[in-house]
Amino acid sequence: MPNTPDVLGAVLAAEPAPRVRAVGDLYRLLLNQEQVFPATAPAALVLAGLLDDPRTLAEDRWERRAGRRSLRAELLNWLASFADIARLDVENGVGTAQNLAAARAARPILHDRIADFCDADDPLVKEAALAAAALLLADPALASSVPRYAPAVREVLAVSADSYYRWIARERLASWGEDVTGLVTAEKERRAALDRAGALAEDPFGGQEQEQAIRWLEEQPEDTAAPKRLGRRREDRTAVPAALHEPAPEPPVAAAGSEAGYRGPWRIAREDERAEWTFTPYVGVGPLHFGMTLEEITRVLGEGPAVSSYSHHGEDQQLNYADFTESGIRALFHDGRLGCVAADAFTGPQVRLDAAPLTGCAPSHVEDWLVHGTTRRGSLAYSVAGDPVFADLGLAIRSQRAGDIVLTRPLFLLHDWLDLWHALPSEEWNCS
Repeated sequence: MPNTPDVLGAVLAAEPAPRVRAVGDLYRLLLNQEQVFPATAPAALVLAGLLDDPRTLAEDRWERRAGRRSLRAELLNWLASFADIARLDVENGVGTAQNLAAARAARPILHDRIADFCDADDPLVKEAALAAAALLLADPALASSVPRYAPAVREVLAVSADSYYRWIARERLASWGEDVTGLVTAEKERRAALDRAGALAEDPFGGQEQEQAIRWLEEQPEDTAAPKRLGRRREDRTAVPAALHEPAPEPPVAAAGSEAGYRGPWRIAREDERAEWTFTPYVGVGPLHFGMTLEEITRVLGEGPAVSSYSHHGEDQQLNYADFTESGIRALFHDGRLGCVAADAFTGPQVRLDAAPLTGCAPSHVEDWLVHGTTRRGSLAYSVAGDPVFADLGLAIRSQRAGDIVLTRPLFLLHDWLDLWHALPSEEWNCS
């Protein structure tokens, strides 16, 4: 893991890859596991001081949120996450009393530096700034500013396409003593409509209703909220997992693998032959980070792609995916940047979640274990092929067949890839 000065120095890098990686490292290094550390508050002050730098107008796709936005908007999102965590208490596990006190002491200064951006012309900057400012107003010293922000929070954040911003609006307005009944009702109706349309869209016998539902869903604005949100433990504690009272399934077990020396068409790697990888949702898997280029992946893995697939749009050539056979992975790209990694069921790395294997296992065992132990309500969906997709993990479980045996092929995804049917190239559907 890089040190804080190096990360802060790379935030304004001229090239997009180190810039995107630096912002991801800000979360991993300074807000890891929803905690603040000795360097977190000083870094927040440095980042707030960078907001008016013209270089923050550069736009990219970022690890923690869907869609494209400027670096300025994404730094404001990081500051909002910082402010969200700073509202919690030491008993919530957010850090030592000293580190938390330093984070809270920084809030008035951060507010002063963020305030001007709450009227920005860029709507994504404006929303992110309002979200950060609203959360910073949890500081008693800033309470007098609440009347200034309350109308904008209701008029902008409460109707945002971003579900996290809408949650901030409802939570903050309620804490300020305002009536949020209409906002709560509207959110419930929004979710119910999306659920109904989603069910119709996946109904193969829906006929005209299915077509109407698909068109309606395509017309809805994209929810750009980070699937893994920071600082929301209070709300998460109230959610009761659907499988809470069911017996816990046994953790999945990887297939034993083919005997030594076996080189048949369905050879399965043994445990000692697989690389051991872990993954961080919406950040990366093993040595790979989302947002990498093909050249960066080749350098990290130490091998070139055995197969590369491109599509052509007029005179432009766009990379779809690259297969790295020695590593046993397929890297899938959007706009030349890594957005999805598929681990081959037979030869790919053993990727673990809480020490449990995800690669080369019985699909039903992995699905049962994930549904019971790791998934929040509403985060599980199924692709048109019946593959479970876990939005809170950025994880889909597909399958590959080895003769009469079917084994798991996990896909690690960015937010934009959760709709497998539209995101994956046709060749990926043949890996079954």
